[in-house]
Amino acid sequence: MGGMTVIVKTITRLIAGFIFLYGVYIVLHGHLTPGGGFAGGVIIAAAFILLILSFGTLEMKERVSYAFGSLLESIGGLMFILVAAFGLLLGSYFFLNFIPKGTPLRLVSAGIIPLANIAIGIKVGAGLFSIFLALGASKYIMKE
Repeated sequence: MGGMTVIVKTITRLIAGFIFLYGVYIVLHGHLTPGGGFAGGVIIAAAFILLILSFGTLEMKERVSYAFGSLLESIGGLMFILVAAFGLLLGSYFFLNFIPKGTPLRLVSAGIIPLANIAIGIKVGAGLFSIFLALGASKYIMKE
């Protein structure tokens, strides 16, 4: 049984989901409030890093993996490139705003910016988590 004390594990069970949801909120509302893909991605990665630190790498091995983090990072980068290049496919320019703007200060009011924020949030969150695993949990990766 690895990881920290029962108190730390219990508190982590209670707050890790809320931290993750707050990161998703920051990503989705990045065009309305301060934040966005990068800040939200860091918060999302922090939720997973908290789980690894609290429960230990052995207990979390079945739930999270370096390969899955790397896959998500690649998907985030590909999604960002596809959103940016879709304007070229439409016969116009790179980063063409192909989604019509909605009512100001609403969730879907910024065209492609929320899609770019989601892609950046996935890329940054998975990348930071993968960096943490590569630097701090090298035994975990070597066993994968």
